[in-house]
Amino acid sequence: METEKHIALVGNPNSGKTSLFNELTGANQSVGNWPGVTVERKSGRLKEDSHVVLQDLPGIYSLSPYTPEEVVARDYLLQEHPHQLLNIVDGTNLERNLYLTTQLLETGIPMMVSVNMMDVVKKEGTIINCEKLAYGLGVPVYPISVVKKLGLKKIKEELSHERGAITTSDNYPLYDDRLEVALEEISQLINKYVPAHQLRWFSIKFFERDVKVLEMTTITEEIHKEIEEIIQMTEKIMGDDSESIIINERYDFIAQLVALSTIKSKDLHLTASDKIDRIVTNKWLSLPIFAGIMWAVYYLSIQTVGTMGTDWVNDVLFGEMIPNQVTHYLELWQIAPWLQSLILDGIIAGVGAVLGFLPQLIVLFLCLSILEDCGYMARIAFVMDRFFRKFGLSGKSFIPMLIATGCGVPGVMASRTIENEKDRRMTIMTTTFMPCSAKLPIIGLIAGAFFPKSSWVAPSAYFVGIGAIVLSGIILKKTKLFGGKAAPFIMEMPSYHLPRLKNSVRQTFDRSSAFVKKAGTIIFASSVIIWFLMAFNFKLEMVDADKSMLAFIGRSVAFIFAPLGWGNWQTTIATVTGLIAKENVVGTFGILYGHQELVSEVGQEYWPLLSASLTPLAGYSFLIFNLLCAPCFAAIGAIRREMNDWKWTTLAISYQCGLAYIVSFVIYQLGSVVIEGAPFGFGQLLASLCVLGFLGMLVMKPRVKRNLVVEGIEIL
Repeated sequence: METEKHIALVGNPNSGKTSLFNELTGANQSVGNWPGVTVERKSGRLKEDSHVVLQDLPGIYSLSPYTPEEVVARDYLLQEHPHQLLNIVDGTNLERNLYLTTQLLETGIPMMVSVNMMDVVKKEGTIINCEKLAYGLGVPVYPISVVKKLGLKKIKEELSHERGAITTSDNYPLYDDRLEVALEEISQLINKYVPAHQLRWFSIKFFERDVKVLEMTTITEEIHKEIEEIIQMTEKIMGDDSESIIINERYDFIAQLVALSTIKSKDLHLTASDKIDRIVTNKWLSLPIFAGIMWAVYYLSIQTVGTMGTDWVNDVLFGEMIPNQVTHYLELWQIAPWLQSLILDGIIAGVGAVLGFLPQLIVLFLCLSILEDCGYMARIAFVMDRFFRKFGLSGKSFIPMLIATGCGVPGVMASRTIENEKDRRMTIMTTTFMPCSAKLPIIGLIAGAFFPKSSWVAPSAYFVGIGAIVLSGIILKKTKLFGGKAAPFIMEMPSYHLPRLKNSVRQTFDRSSAFVKKAGTIIFASSVIIWFLMAFNFKLEMVDADKSMLAFIGRSVAFIFAPLGWGNWQTTIATVTGLIAKENVVGTFGILYGHQELVSEVGQEYWPLLSASLTPLAGYSFLIFNLLCAPCFAAIGAIRREMNDWKWTTLAISYQCGLAYIVSFVIYQLGSVVIEGAPFGFGQLLASLCVLGFLGMLVMKPRVKRNLVVEGIEIL
């Protein structure tokens, strides 16, 4: 029986790896999940030689176990021992893709490299000399184009060649002599504890202080101490931390290799994307441009185009057409008064108040999807990394926050990509400060009721969220719980292209549909409960809203929010119901004020009643509190799952609510003096002390240094 040859296909996402796998295997594939994780597993046999088994590993950027995909790939390579690796490299982004290549070479597994998308490379005017690239890497390199089916014949021949026992390879990049001396000393200390062909890989991982690798070995504490001394000495000599030293050395090697083997079009002339990036990622212009774009997006969705649709839905559809028609049929069918009140004052007023903002959300979703599709949002992550890093955060933290603008739940879950546990927990705590789609109706409500002619209110909510994240990062990074350096951030920058309208429309439809479904389920149920509590007293007698159970509950806790300027029972109840779903804030007002309106001024929207009960400053304070405080129950559940600890979850929720309260308190108390001309009193004094305390925390020095913990031993 002929021996099987197992080959692993490894490459970056979007490098063409899966397309090549499909081309090589045809229909000879099986699909499933890797044990223990929901990461797709695809394996197949070479069409021309069924004894060659191909394993399509998940697309990854590195072999550091930061994501489930990277964990799967690394475990397979280190534990399953494939005969050979086929590394697929995107020729249009050679530098980024070769970073993974350098790590694969260190695993000791024989490898060949295929440079894909050579047709696009040629079209861009770039020349890649694969012979020089092979010389620099020490492994065979073949140019291919999966789409054009160029060079695949040579790949198939090489894959089916020389089946037999598993062999090893000692081809790997050599770095700075000072680093090589340290790696050699480490390898001598650990060579009895790790496989011989993986000695180079383990030596580098020990030098990087990779905790997961440390857990894989049974090295004694004495050896750990010797290794730590070697690392600290090298860090002192080279003037950087160990992880950064390895990263810099890899990229220095890659830069020399690319300079040797390529002539790039951008060496001769700038591409269109390069020219645009010179402006939108400029050190000084990037943030103002970002602010301007977000202002334009919110101006279109909240102040102009979206408002036209919202006004019609609120004033005509849910203000006249539906209530009048439903009232007509309810009276015609002689429905009981309490049931009429439930349908009109509860369901229609509550759900209608939320759905009234759907036109604004549709415009906003469409604008954001266009920005994502054209490639601009990837630049924002790059820009924010440069901005965040100054405050101890990584650009990786911005990705969950970007996702959270759609919904806080996937935003919190996206924190899994952050390898540093302290950074990950801090990201979970601060991600929901970003206004999600459920908070947008609140923004529209406050902007429409209190600031109908001001275009700054809606985008200010977005930047308040970013400001809360940045300032929280500065302060929390100085504490013992979250201290330490930010994780490195590496991201592929796609070329700009015209947005595909079909994709943008589909994404907008999906997001809008999810919003409508929530209004038809959670908001519907909440509206019924709120109406019941508002319509009855504790004796289950129908009463006016002011004498209801809801009013009693609201008045019992309203004093808590009085220092924020909105301590009436209606706003208190709206805030509390917002914990179920943030859209409930608007739905609750629709029931509370809509009920009064239907009695006195049928057909008019309830915004005037809301604006009459609060000052604009109090309304803005209410907005800020509801943007920053604890998210909805679903997002809280996601925080609990990701923290995997009730103490950390409680800390996160407490921090969010505490920060929201302090910020709203300061805005109202100091704003009342500056804007409304109120006298300076005790509340203003407390607010001033809060500001001074906050500034003190911003400028204070970190209390702890970054420590390394190795098997229970803390090494400074």
